[in-house]
Amino acid sequence: MPLVLIALDDTLLDRSGAFRLWAKGFLDEIGAAQDDLDWLLSVDADGLTSRWDLADLIRDRYRLSIPSIDLVEELHEGPLAFEKLDPLVGCALQIASDAGLVPVVVTNGQAEIQDSRIRRTGLDRYVADWVISERAGVSKPNPRIFALAAQRVRMRLGGAWVVGDSPEADIGGAAAMGLPSVWLHRGREWVDNRFAPTEVVGNVIQGISAIMAAANK
Repeated sequence: MPLVLIALDDTLLDRSGAFRLWAKGFLDEIGAAQDDLDWLLSVDADGLTSRWDLADLIRDRYRLSIPSIDLVEELHEGPLAFEKLDPLVGCALQIASDAGLVPVVVTNGQAEIQDSRIRRTGLDRYVADWVISERAGVSKPNPRIFALAAQRVRMRLGGAWVVGDSPEADIGGAAAMGLPSVWLHRGREWVDNRFAPTEVVGNVIQGISAIMAAANK
């Protein structure tokens, strides 16, 4: 059974769902229209927008007097209160591990924040280890971060699977290494002509099932 290198945001943890729940409450708190939810989700860009830039956009749009540093802290901490590990995802990871798969989280981001998310949701109990870009000194899709993940669990990178929702960071990284991959489409169509995922699924549970099925062929 193979090594499985799995993304964190919107793969193992529903980062977008947690941000949406926080955003609804935040808009209520500042007296903004709920119609602005789409705008807030758009400028957040699935967490790709810098928290400082997002804080400035929010302050300017709503003419808030709150200091940027306080709003940045709220943008970090607020969504985390809504973030939980889906018990079915934990169950799928446990089944995969029992079957011999070795799941390792590979994520871009700040070490302290990503560490906290993995531990406080209990995800740490279901994965063999994790590698975070800030601590590793290299980010996805650079193959080095995936190689570091394999080293952490003393396994060869050859034959590993990469699972994630990012076409560039996850599937592009897998393609650069010649590894099979599973893309979580999240309602999107695949549009990149440079490479393509081995499997396309709706969620990480289906992705783990696809890898187990392939490994048993």
